[in-house]
Amino acid sequence: QITTVSGNEFLLQSDIDFLILDWFHAIKNAIDRLSKERSCTSRNLEFKLRRSSSIELLNSLDTESKEPKPEHRKSLIFRLNYSASDTNDRNRVKSRLKKFISRRPSLKTLQDKGFIKDQIFGSHLHVVCEHEKSTVPQFVRLCIKAVERRGLDVDGIYRVSGNLATIQKLRFVVNQEEKLNLDDSQWEDIHVVTGALKMFFRELPEPLFPYCFFEQFVEAIKIQDNATRIKSIRSLVKKLPRPNYDTMKILFEHLKKIAAKESVNLMSTQSLGIVFGPTLLRPEKETGNMAVHMLYQNQIVELMLSEYSKIFGSEED
Repeated sequence: QITTVSGNEFLLQSDIDFLILDWFHAIKNAIDRLSKERSCTSRNLEFKLRRSSSIELLNSLDTESKEPKPEHRKSLIFRLNYSASDTNDRNRVKSRLKKFISRRPSLKTLQDKGFIKDQIFGSHLHVVCEHEKSTVPQFVRLCIKAVERRGLDVDGIYRVSGNLATIQKLRFVVNQEEKLNLDDSQWEDIHVVTGALKMFFRELPEPLFPYCFFEQFVEAIKIQDNATRIKSIRSLVKKLPRPNYDTMKILFEHLKKIAAKESVNLMSTQSLGIVFGPTLLRPEKETGNMAVHMLYQNQIVELMLSEYSKIFGSEED
């Protein structure tokens, strides 16, 4: 799955491992061929947007204004008409803006007064569950019910992308805690519902498989003996925090129902592994082993779907 800086998403899928690796290397080589100047500019912009506070951005105006700019007619006319009073006015506005920003109430204060509500998308799983007094987010339950009601037989369910604008609209409704009815006509495209559910898991600050478990799951999937591999995965799953375990159990039970309709919807356990692997588990810091990790991520999800009853069932099972 590829997400561009402009927000477009592309899903490249194949059941052939070496073909996936060829795609990965081709995309990586294309990125490497981009000019260093463009790449540097993009990273600086992203760093500034993500890391700089409002006051730091204001302070940076002075530094940026001193950088040499190309000479052209408009800038020459501007400098001729620029006066000392303009400079003073600009400094006064900037000073007042700095004071306003420094005196603005904190996020916690706004939340305590009810001006800003806790978000569902982008919040930690345990925070959402604590807020709802449950161990599985209500939004996840609603999406699963909607898909099982009218999407099990849909070709490419979870693989086909829904309209991004409509998905974002659904995201906004959920975050505003408005009463949600997924049977409403505006959500009639089931791919919008599945797209929103994938987005919910993708935007978790820490994935459904917590970062501290990632390497342990990777080591477990490498075990050659199938029975030992299943036992190891089961043991790790049982150690997960309750919200993660309960949410994972209900999600994988749902995906198992999707795979059971493979002859109709063309979504096998392997296909679902490719779609959900990178979404549900990923390393905290990406390394040069991204292509290898991707294969393990897919295999872990695929195994847990194929051996669902052994992994999530009781000891007696």
